[in-house]
Parts: sequence; structure tokens; C-alpha cells
Amino acid sequence: MPLREEHCLEALKTCYDPELPVNIVDLGLVYRCQVQPSSQGGYEVTVQMTLTAPGCAMAELLKEDVESKLAALPEVRAARVELVFDPPWDPSRMSEAARLALGLL
Repeated sequence: MPLREEHCLEALKTCYDPELPVNIVDLGLVYRCQVQPSSQGGYEVTVQMTLTAPGCAMAELLKEDVESKLAALPEVRAARVELVFDPPWDPSRMSEAARLALGLL
């Protein structure tokens, strides 16, 4: 079965913001996930994501966690994370599950 964006997002639901008990997908930190066939067979995955604050001290750790989770997927030959800050993250990007977990509903 070909690798799809949904498979990658499921894997990323195991990545948590170090300061919040919510995964990065439900927090709305993942802006884009692109899966491309690799010239070496398998797939290359590129994720564009942001942080809750641009100066987050845990940025590199979170980026490494995302790349590691993606690289562990079958047939992924390369995983890359691009941190972007436009548009800036805001709480309206959170899923209902994230709001419930944070006591905002």
C-alpha cells in the first residue's frame, strides 16, 4: 500500500509538545505534510510545522522527534522538517480533542 499523508499524520500523533500534554497534530502545529516518491525507491516526506512560540527552547528536540517518527515508517527514505512561522500559530488551530485535554471546553 502506498504511503499517504494520513499515515504520516498518524505517526506524528505520537509526538508531543514538551510543555503540553497534547500531540502536535491536534495542537495544530503541523501545517503541511508532503509525501513524494523517492528516486531511490520508497518515499521522501517533508513536513512544514510551526511552534507555539517562535523562541521555543525545545524546537530542535521536537524537530528531531518528528523526523525520527517519520523515518520509522515503512519505505520512508528521507524525512525533513521545515519550521515556519507564517502564519503564526494561534489556539484556534487546535482540534476539539486538544481543547478538551487542556480544559478549554
